[in-house]
This record gives sequence, C-alpha cells and structure tokens, in this order.
Amino acid sequence: MPLDAVCLTALVDELAPQLEGAHIDKVQQPARDLLLLSLYTRQGSRKLLISAGVGMARLHLTSERFENPDTPPMFCMLLRKHLVGARIDALTQPENERMVILELTARDELGVETKKRLAVELMGRSSNVVLVDGEGVIIDCLRRADFGEEAYRRLLPGMLYRLPPKPAKPNLLELSGEQLRAAIGAAATDKPGDKRLMDAFSGLSPLIARELASRAERGGDLAAAVEAYAESVRAREFTPVMVLEDGQPRDFSFMRITQYGAAAACEPRGSFSDLLEEFYAGRERAERMRRISHDTVKTVRTLRDRQARKLGQQRAELARTADREELRRRGDLITANLWRAEKGARTLVCEDYYAEGCPEVEIALDPMKTPQQNAAAAYKEYKKAVAAEQHLTKLIAEGEAMLDYLESVLDLLARASSEKEIAELRRELTASGVLRAPKGGGKERRAKPLGPMRFVSSGGYEILVGRSNAQNDELTLKTARRSDIWLHVQKSHGSHVIIRAEDSLPDARTMEEAASLAAYFSEARDSGKTPVDWTRARNVKKPTGALPGKVIYTNYETILAAPDEALTQTLKA
Repeated sequence: MPLDAVCLTALVDELAPQLEGAHIDKVQQPARDLLLLSLYTRQGSRKLLISAGVGMARLHLTSERFENPDTPPMFCMLLRKHLVGARIDALTQPENERMVILELTARDELGVETKKRLAVELMGRSSNVVLVDGEGVIIDCLRRADFGEEAYRRLLPGMLYRLPPKPAKPNLLELSGEQLRAAIGAAATDKPGDKRLMDAFSGLSPLIARELASRAERGGDLAAAVEAYAESVRAREFTPVMVLEDGQPRDFSFMRITQYGAAAACEPRGSFSDLLEEFYAGRERAERMRRISHDTVKTVRTLRDRQARKLGQQRAELARTADREELRRRGDLITANLWRAEKGARTLVCEDYYAEGCPEVEIALDPMKTPQQNAAAAYKEYKKAVAAEQHLTKLIAEGEAMLDYLESVLDLLARASSEKEIAELRRELTASGVLRAPKGGGKERRAKPLGPMRFVSSGGYEILVGRSNAQNDELTLKTARRSDIWLHVQKSHGSHVIIRAEDSLPDARTMEEAASLAAYFSEARDSGKTPVDWTRARNVKKPTGALPGKVIYTNYETILAAPDEALTQTLKA
C-alpha cells in the first residue's frame, strides 16, 4: 500500500521524539529521487531516508548503506549549503496530508540563525521534497513544477510555498458518529463497501477501505466498522504490521489486516522504520539497479540479438555449401565427356562413373558457354563452396563464442548490485572491443577497480567470488594459487569461485557453502539444486584468444548445490 495519511501519522509519532533536537551532519543523494540525512541525535548517529520515487515514496530511519555518485546532483549541493549543521526543531504533519515537514534552525553565511523548512510530500506521482525559507518562499525543489499562471501550486524557486488544496470529500476522523452514518448512507448502495467508503471519505487508502468492508461483512454493519476504526486512530492505537504472502512482503499497515484470511500472514514489526525498510529496501534496490543498468543492458541485448541473427544467416549459408561435392562431380563428368557435349546444348547425357553401375544422368548446361567453360564454372563454384565452408565454420565458431560472452554479460548485469559493478562491466566491454570507447575517455577519472566479493566459510576458509568476466580471469589465473579450489556452475554462465585452500582439501561443509555461492552467483540463482564442478586452480586454463571469463578445465568433480541467499548473507565477510 502507499504510505497513507494515517500510517504517516503513526510514523511521525514514532520519529518525532527521536529526531527533535537532532543536528544534520551530512546530506547525500544516492539516486535521483532519494535523499539521505546523517543525523546526530540524543540516541546517537542515525540516518533518515527520504524517497520521492514513484511507488516508493516514504520517510524513515535506515541502516542500509548506499553508493553515492562521483558528482553530487545540484539539489544535493544546495541542501548541503543550507542544511548541514542545522537543528531539527520539530517534525510535523499537516492535518490529513501525506506529507511531513521538518522544522529547522540553520545558520547563514554570517552565522545568524535562520528558520527553514524541508517539506517532504509523499503523494504518489506528485511526490516531492521542497526547501522553504523562514518567510515561506521556496528556495528550491527536488522536482520543479510549473502548472501555468492560474495554477494553485507552482513549485519554483522564489514562489510562495502553499500546502496542497483540501480534498472535497470529508475526513472521517473529523466527523461524529451520526455524520459518519449519514455520509455512508449517502454513498451509492450499488457499489461494494470499500468503493462506497472511498467515494464518501478522504484519507482512506484502498487497503484500509477493503479491510473495513471485510470486517463489516463479518460483523454486519459498515458504519460500526468505520466508527471503531476512527476511534482507534484518534486514540493512536498504531501497530506496525507486515502482511506476508508465501513468506514475502505483500503489504504493510498500521493496524492488523484480516481481509486475506489464511492466504496471508500478518506479523508485527518492532517499529515503523523497520517495517518500511523491510518492505521497500529490496524493491528500491532492484529498481535503482534497473535504472542504472538500463542503457547498458539495452545495448548488450541489441548486440546479442544482432549476433544471433547473424549466426542464423551464417548457418544457413553453411548449409548451402553441403552440396559442394556434387559441383566437383559435375565438373569431372563434363570434363570426361567433352567429346559428347555440343556447343549451345542445354543438357549433357552421360554415364555417372561415380555411382554404382554407372547409370546415365542428365547434367544441365549453360547454352551461352562452351562445354569447357561449363566445366570450369562447376569447378569454380566448388572452390567457392569449399572456401565458404572453411570461412563460415570459423566465423560461426567466433560468433558462438561472442554470443555466449554477451549472454554471460547480461547475466552479470542482472546480478550487479552497485553502480561500480555496472561501470566495471562497461569497461570490460570496451576493452574487449564490444563497445566503442567514449569520446574523451582518456580524460575520464579512472575509478579504482572493485575487488572480488569476499566470504568466509563456517570452517574459516576464505572464499572469493568474481564480479565480472574480466575479474573472473584475474581471480582464476592470477590471484588463485595453483593448489586453491576452483568452482563454477556446470554448463551455465556464472562467477568463478575460489577457496583459498593452499595444499589442504577443505572440509565438506566449506565445499557445500562454496558450491552454493557458485550456484547463487550464476544463471541458476532462481532454480533448485544445480551441478557445480570443482577442481584445483592448476587444472584451469584459458584458451588462446578466448574472450574474458572463458576457461577450460580438467580433472574435475561435480557436486549438487542449491543457491541460498540467506547463506550468502551469513558468509559475507
């Protein structure tokens, strides 16, 4: 569900005592719609996450770590200028609005205290973050909005900041019992209960409307269910609740949700910040990576599809060379029967001494050529077919290797967890000649290469996992000692995995854990048990001229392993 006004009220009630009096130490903008305020509070250091993303709009404390861009966005720089060192005086929520206002005391360039406000509007597609000075004038916004001269709200620097206009429908929390019943009675009776509530009142999310209608169906009175809900909200009876379906978060709320029955579990959480972080963290990380990798994925997919079409054409051409021996036989038969062929003839009838019994055959001739020229043309076509077969066989082998490489890059892009990993994959593609080097690339600041992912097994062995094809080569051929254990998922794309074993053979549990990591960091991530090959690193070689990540190995054994995300997080060093 979206963060509705009542859920936001519960959140503000929780955050206000923790954040009032806190000082802003840092301002970061890891993504276009995401802000991170590092705070010094009475309880210690905290991080306040503010998201204005579509479908992700929220505000809560977080412990998640974010990767920041090399160059901060302009809005981030502006917030740093005005907010670093500022004190949070209050956290308020305008009545029945999906927004939170941070009342701040900051200091200007001369050290004079000034009042400012950071308005966090969490209103779906219209979500925004607006910095306002003490006079109510907009300093700047995350998203500037100019709706024309007659618009009620123009969110531009220098304009007066106004709250959103009040909805036409009444807020049920402001109505008496009689007024509630009258409003419900006035709604269209031919609609389901939740639709009637949405038509009658503002401030109700679809989830809560369905929940009240569901409770009314069991209790028999819609107005009574709404009255009980209003009393509960006025009494601030809030509980952070996660709705789980098959163990995965489906929804969240500030009250117990019963409408799904046995189809979903309803579990309380320790705080609303914990609730929101659990619900959104994975989704936002996936969406952020999708945006970051979109252009690269699109480019590689285009190259992959083009390569696949090219291979199809080359295989079709190769198939057409299959009758090349027939061309040679034709030339031999014409040459052997020149005395029979007449100039201008369209056919030649002769014995086929290549076939058992030497049956008569009819060979088509070009009447515009002499018999000798017809024979020479057949030999020429034969030689072209032989050369084409050799050339196409080589091209197809190279094309299949390139197609396999591009598929492996797409797999790595799908599993990339940071912007730096995407950048490293782009550098790999450029170094491999798949992508053109960007103009002015020589002047670009070179980022420090990422090292392999590091894990420690339950037996104490260090396990290294490659992040890219180029890093797989580095890890396997240079970093690994000859006696280390090398693992790779069988017959699929995936990361190279190294167990730093020296001369010993790791315990069975370590081997199982490393194999699970190999399965998890591969195309088999979403499957069940999959075969994983392992051998000593000395048995792994790179073919001459092979593309990054391509190796061959011998003297290997195979074990079955299942990808396990929880185990991956447990072993992470």
